[in-house]
Amino acid sequence: MTRAVNASIYSPDLLAFRYGSRPLKAFRRALEILIALGSFSVKLLVDDWNKQLDQNRRLRASELRGIFTRLGPTFVKLGQGLSTRPDICPPEYLEELSQLQDALPTFPDSEAFSCIERELGEPLDSIYSSISPSPIAAASLGQVYKARLKNYGQLVAVKVQRPGIEEAIGLDFYLIRGLGILINQYVAFVTSDVVALIDEFARRVYQELNYVQEGRNARRFKKLYADKEDVLVPDIFWDYTSAKVLTMDWVEGVKLNEQEAIDRQGLKLLDLVNTGIQCSLRQLLEYGYFHADPHPGNLLATPEGKLAFLDFGMMSETPEDARYAIIGHVVHMVNRDYEAMARDYYALDFLSPDVDVSPIVPALRNFFDDALNSTVSELNFKTLVDGLGAVLYQYPFTVPAYYALILRSLTVLEGLALYADPNFKVLAASYPYFAKRLLTDPNPYLRDALIELLFKDGRFRWNRLENLLVQGRKDRDFTTKDALQPVLKLLLGPNGEELRMLVGKEAIRVTEAILVGTAIDTYNSVPEPLRALTLNGRANNLVLGSHSERETMLELRDRVVRIWRLLRSSENFDPSILQPILQVLQEPTARNLGSQVVFGVTQRFAARFLQQVLQ
Repeated sequence: MTRAVNASIYSPDLLAFRYGSRPLKAFRRALEILIALGSFSVKLLVDDWNKQLDQNRRLRASELRGIFTRLGPTFVKLGQGLSTRPDICPPEYLEELSQLQDALPTFPDSEAFSCIERELGEPLDSIYSSISPSPIAAASLGQVYKARLKNYGQLVAVKVQRPGIEEAIGLDFYLIRGLGILINQYVAFVTSDVVALIDEFARRVYQELNYVQEGRNARRFKKLYADKEDVLVPDIFWDYTSAKVLTMDWVEGVKLNEQEAIDRQGLKLLDLVNTGIQCSLRQLLEYGYFHADPHPGNLLATPEGKLAFLDFGMMSETPEDARYAIIGHVVHMVNRDYEAMARDYYALDFLSPDVDVSPIVPALRNFFDDALNSTVSELNFKTLVDGLGAVLYQYPFTVPAYYALILRSLTVLEGLALYADPNFKVLAASYPYFAKRLLTDPNPYLRDALIELLFKDGRFRWNRLENLLVQGRKDRDFTTKDALQPVLKLLLGPNGEELRMLVGKEAIRVTEAILVGTAIDTYNSVPEPLRALTLNGRANNLVLGSHSERETMLELRDRVVRIWRLLRSSENFDPSILQPILQVLQEPTARNLGSQVVFGVTQRFAARFLQQVLQ
């Protein structure tokens, strides 16, 4: 089959050459844009003059959404892009622009069928045994038909690009870029490189115009999820795909915002959304390659209960360093360490290294102390995004495109879940994944984050470890072996001296608690008459400490026992995993640590004995 090769590539020089020689066409479109945006700007100036800018902000945001819709696909995409930029837009504009839909009237079917024949190089009846007479879905860049391939007998979805869309988008970006050049030259208070932002955004839109690239995106995404039974990614039919025609498996299913239809299939929306959240977290923080447009039309619930991803035009990548920095940022949020949170923005590339973060710390503290009644996991994700957005808008942040798309993805998923459960919290649903990564990932950055989470003022927070294990076990990929080995390697490694000191102190407390607990259990098992003859309160205090000390040690002993039971009760627990751990414990460093613990426990018992004797 002969296919047309005409993939779209964004080139500012090519656009300047193409439209610079067509001034009349460019002028007409520029006039249309200037009238629409000029009238909006006048309203903003009037609001400012009347000191009603804040009061009318939501109204103006709604009007801007309408203007972008009327100006067509480029501005719909531009508005959607702005809706993910809390560093550029106030919260009211973010909310309104996020409602922009890729909805335009369908174009004639005859034009779509002509495009298919031209792109694939064959008559329609040679390609399909049947094709729907009208589109079953439409968006700003194209529309989709349901067809059956003649050669394979396979039901497929055929996506056809809207005629003239590249021409229209190219002209708009030529004009918008020209405006960006003027802003860079003459608007002093705008410190960002506006042209660079426009070029980055234009490249993303042009990638969506290249259906061959979208097919490659789908293939790469499918490879990442080949072993996930609850995720479905359709196959691409490359013989029937070109730059303007994309053919993929037909997926039967219902959109995630159609709750009644999902209920009729006997499925649970929250289960599907949880799958989407876990899937998104792996995309963002593990694989670094993620679906950047998971709106309801791009996510289907199949009759088998799988979550199907569609439309791979907008994908993004998370840099490796940023993946770890995001997890560390969550740890700092849990610890309410606002100074560390502010410093994280360097690693996340939000701030230039020469920017002082000290003024940002009070803003973070004010927001989180007000928003967090108890724990981070109880915080609504949209509340978090809006609150952070307000902080980002006030200070010289530049939010990287990947991070803005992450916020958008998780906000959309939480919005879907709220249909089924108004109390759903995406952060609570995400915590098992973060717990699993902190417990099992050997990356040095995450090892440090785990230590930071578990230790405070030299004391081990056993409740934090217990909570991490409870949450981590909810992640299906969690294994006890993966949780134990990285920690031991870190503890006994050449750079673990400081940690060994902390763990050594805690091991003394735990060993003492277990010995005291065993002694108390033994004492309580002795019949009352014999107990009175052989032991008394004074003897107890000599060895076991005061009543309050015993209560504290029993509580610690019980918590450690619960943690051990959590590890043992893991579905994938196998006693054989202890073998390499036992081997590690034979190393000189481990033996030295053991000797320190024995000496420390003996010393504590002796000190308690002397203290009681001398009283």
